[in-house]
Amino acid sequence: MNDRQRNTTSDWGKRTADHQERKFLAGPRSRFYEFTRALRIFAEFIKGYRALHFLPPCVTVFGSARFAEDNHFYDLARRTAQLLARDGFTIMTGGGPGIMEAANRGARDVGGLSVGCNIVLPHEQVPNAYLDRFVEFRYFFVRKVMLVKYSYAFVILPGGFGTMDELFEVLTLIQTGKVEDFPVVLMGSDYWRPLVAFLHDTMVSSGTIASADVDRLLLTDDPVRAATVVREAAQRRFGVDLKPLQRPSRLLGERRIGAR
Repeated sequence: MNDRQRNTTSDWGKRTADHQERKFLAGPRSRFYEFTRALRIFAEFIKGYRALHFLPPCVTVFGSARFAEDNHFYDLARRTAQLLARDGFTIMTGGGPGIMEAANRGARDVGGLSVGCNIVLPHEQVPNAYLDRFVEFRYFFVRKVMLVKYSYAFVILPGGFGTMDELFEVLTLIQTGKVEDFPVVLMGSDYWRPLVAFLHDTMVSSGTIASADVDRLLLTDDPVRAATVVREAAQRRFGVDLKPLQRPSRLLGERRIGAR
């Protein structure tokens, strides 16, 4: 990880300094302003659709941008992504450092396809070095749609507010039937166990969610188990025709996916 990437990691998640974005969220503006802003948002959706429409089946990996390469969770994300990529999944992340970099790197390790949906932040946001394709977005909500739209499973490693937001958005979409009951895998048992206990002991007990909403979460530290659950769900429940990754042949002049 170079100095530029380290600085990005430490700055990740700071409050926005984009005055246009603050104006957009500050309440009603003129009709012309709101109309042009809506067109800009629409154009950003179209950009995402055009870039990602022909991807093979994806698994999205969420997690903190603040973990360095020597962190246990970085290694866990990388090993899990390697297994998923070997099974034929495209690995999709937010495109930044930390867990995102680790997952994209894992896909790259085995010649899999690695994709990032990057976000423009007030501090320079540099896409990680392990992306075969990336799309850059201004709006968090457009980016989150893309991270969900193309995926057949979600692997969540320890993270902060952004990771929690992504986790609960996925769970809400599943709970309300807006998306299929895709696997949601929580990796890093010690980190997530208190949250899962709160869901069971407080929210289920209070009647604000059902026990089934929590039972769909898979809590594991085993990359093999995580990859197996994702693969079997994609094939058996959703009829995904996965083609296990084949290594390119140097003899035949073949290249890794995304290589130039």
